[in-house]
Amino acid sequence: MGADDRKATKSFTEMQEDEVVFYCHYAGNVSCIRQIRGAAVSLILYVLAAGAVMLTFSGNLVVIISISHFKQLHTPTNILVLSLAMADFLVGTFVMPFMVINSIESCWYFGEIFCLIYTIVLASLTSVSMMNLAVIAIDRYLAISNPMFYAIKITVRLACVCVIVVWFTSLSYVCTMMFSNGNTEAVVGVDPCPGDCVFVLNVTWGTVDIVLSFLVPVSIMATLYAKIVIIAKRHAKAISVQQSVLVKRKDGNMKAAKTLGIVVAVFILCWLPFYTCTLLNQFIDFSIPSVVSCAFLWLAYINSSLNPIIYALFYPWFQRSPNCEAAALPLRHPRCIMQFLMKKLTDYFLKSDFYTSEITWKCVHILPFAEQVFLFL
Repeated sequence: MGADDRKATKSFTEMQEDEVVFYCHYAGNVSCIRQIRGAAVSLILYVLAAGAVMLTFSGNLVVIISISHFKQLHTPTNILVLSLAMADFLVGTFVMPFMVINSIESCWYFGEIFCLIYTIVLASLTSVSMMNLAVIAIDRYLAISNPMFYAIKITVRLACVCVIVVWFTSLSYVCTMMFSNGNTEAVVGVDPCPGDCVFVLNVTWGTVDIVLSFLVPVSIMATLYAKIVIIAKRHAKAISVQQSVLVKRKDGNMKAAKTLGIVVAVFILCWLPFYTCTLLNQFIDFSIPSVVSCAFLWLAYINSSLNPIIYALFYPWFQRSPNCEAAALPLRHPRCIMQFLMKKLTDYFLKSDFYTSEITWKCVHILPFAEQVFLFL
């Protein structure tokens, strides 16, 4: 064989290798094209995703245990914060782990029925978070603008009723959207593979969802927190002139409003790119690359990891520095609970059979670092 023939054969072989297509094989003899990543890239993505999932799970679990366990934290505002933490905790437990596998492996291995359940849970928790933040903004505005009315009328029982209404309304809205089949009518520009788990909205439902699930809650938050800023300036003058019990109470409410305002701002920054991408996709026949949409979706759900960090930095009941080695103290302070949980998680993974795998080995060595971060906070 001549040199030219060998070169031609080599070029043909390389072309065949470049054109190799990998597939996800599903039940019913269905195959969908699969995106392949290198082993190193997949490992890095798994380690980062595992850290995000662990932070979301453990951080929000600390908030849930703290507010539930400490009676002094049973206030209307903290009941709403508890509801938000519960939504974030469920995201870290039932949404993010499956998102990790689906995003990195580019295949949905869990079946059609679970895809429907997963989509309902994902959309419902998103709606719950949005509505929770809107209700928290209303709560903070009432506490600051009319503290006497707030102290008399806004009770823990009323906050619990609001939480129930938020969760029921969100679930009802998502189920109506999912089971009406109106969300998939006249969808142009996208034809998902039957085996993949893809949630698609047409222009009508996509616009309605963005307005109801994002624009309306964000408008409420922005308006009320703008009014809170105006009231804050007045209170600053009052504090400089007169120090009274009422003024001190208003100052405490202002600090809580500041913390929750940061939560709202971070939430908007995390979710705005995703909703902007979703809205644009409705009008340009879903031509935005799936990698971009997936990245924005991950940015949105990373928000569930950030809220406990914000509480640790700014919320007064997270900022004390107790001696967690004292007897019976690990269940008496949020930061001690975090240290206790991190130690238990590390011990569990070190004793587990899965410790031999490279990915789990990387994840296990993230835990002590995460513990030190939270102890520092």
